[in-house]
Amino acid sequence: MNQGLTIKLLGLALVIVSALFLTSCTEEPKNQLESVQQQGYIKVYTRISPTTMYVGEEGFSGFEYDLVKLFADELGVRVQIVTENDIAKILREVSSGRADFAAAGLTVTKQREEYLRFGPPYQEITSKLVYKQGNDRPRDFSQVDKNLTVVANSSHSEELLNAQQDYPNLSWTERSDLTPQDLLDGVLDGTFDYTIVDSNELQLARQVQPELAVAFSISEPEPLAWAFPKGTDNSLYIKAIEFFSKIRGDGTLAYLTERYYGHLSKFDYVGNREFLRAIEDKLDKYRPYFYEAAANDLDWRLLAAMGYQESHWEPHARSPTGVRGLMMLTLNTAKQLGVKNRLDAEQSILGGADYLRLVKEKIPDRIEEPDRTWFALAAYNVGFGHLEDARRLAEGDGANPDKWLDVKEYLPLLRQKKWYSRTRYGYARGDEPVKYVNNIRMYYQVLKQVAEPKAGGSELVDPETESMQEGEEIGDNGQDEENILGTDEALAETESDKSQDDTEK
Repeated sequence: MNQGLTIKLLGLALVIVSALFLTSCTEEPKNQLESVQQQGYIKVYTRISPTTMYVGEEGFSGFEYDLVKLFADELGVRVQIVTENDIAKILREVSSGRADFAAAGLTVTKQREEYLRFGPPYQEITSKLVYKQGNDRPRDFSQVDKNLTVVANSSHSEELLNAQQDYPNLSWTERSDLTPQDLLDGVLDGTFDYTIVDSNELQLARQVQPELAVAFSISEPEPLAWAFPKGTDNSLYIKAIEFFSKIRGDGTLAYLTERYYGHLSKFDYVGNREFLRAIEDKLDKYRPYFYEAAANDLDWRLLAAMGYQESHWEPHARSPTGVRGLMMLTLNTAKQLGVKNRLDAEQSILGGADYLRLVKEKIPDRIEEPDRTWFALAAYNVGFGHLEDARRLAEGDGANPDKWLDVKEYLPLLRQKKWYSRTRYGYARGDEPVKYVNNIRMYYQVLKQVAEPKAGGSELVDPETESMQEGEEIGDNGQDEENILGTDEALAETESDKSQDDTEK
């Protein structure tokens, strides 16, 4: 190669390098949002917990999980979820920028706000000091003189440090290797005398562990929010603010809250104990009938929850209105379904399941689960015509007639002449189906925790959540305008139906 050619090639190379250098200098760096969208996923830290994320029978689920997936859908990206129960590590990873944010049921505290910034609050909790029912109840921290253990680096640690200023002798142990549920289990088995957990976690736990008792609250209501790293790049943070504004405005946040917590009411220690005892003493006797009745389209545990609500699983139960049997069928309904003896447990359960299917078929197809089932249960209790009346009232008032969250507020109005005078089917004790559905949901959730599903059976699943399970990466520590309300026909039992008696033995 001659010298002239070499010089020309070197010159050309220099021009190319210079051009690339100038291009790189003039190209503005991408912000966090653009980087996330370019890489195609967001990296999120969370904890395994009933209130955040867990692996259920149908895959990943949980309040925080659903929120994160909806946010990812808004961004048009996938989710890389890293599960970690060490709160300190979660906070470090986020503050260092090694994660986009944390969605882990984190309480907003002054200390954390020094090195993190929090998105809009989506839930409020209080911190509760928990002890075992039957033991001495402390009234304040001066009486907490035994083993108090909390999750390390939690908001409860900060609260205890603040309390120590007024109670100098207060002491406690912090454990990074245990989850809130581990600590609650430890209180029940005697490993710990006391622990502190968030009120939402305690509410869910007490469904199956009613001996968990509240000594006192150690905080005022506190907000939960996503945690983001501090910095000058606000792009993803602003997008999260917009997202929460949107889901709060369109009702999605309220819907999710109702879905996960709507069945929880004031804690009934005696009622919960009785239900758990009935599971141990009675359920196995009727389980084969619930299995048979469920077939492949219903969850046997939902039918069992209905049966307990109706009769406490008593096959000879009867009411003054004439309904009888384990599933408390009226005489007319039993005849319609071919049930010859309502006091026969198997016939009653099979008839109850078939009646639920009949009612469910009346629900407009556009209504998805789980609202479809809640509507069917309400109609099973109060009659389809009265349910439709409530849905019309909701629609006329600007509420959504296809969401149980909205319609359950209008059913009780059927007791008031101002409202029922505007309906087709008139007066109804509309508060009763609301309580009915609420109780069944509670029993169902308990049964899902303590009883296995039927092989090849069906579980009640929200299709939106089900579809959201495509594309996530999990790391370990790593509405037809026609027929808005559906049919006008009533699958309702009239008062005259309910007053009929029969000669079943």
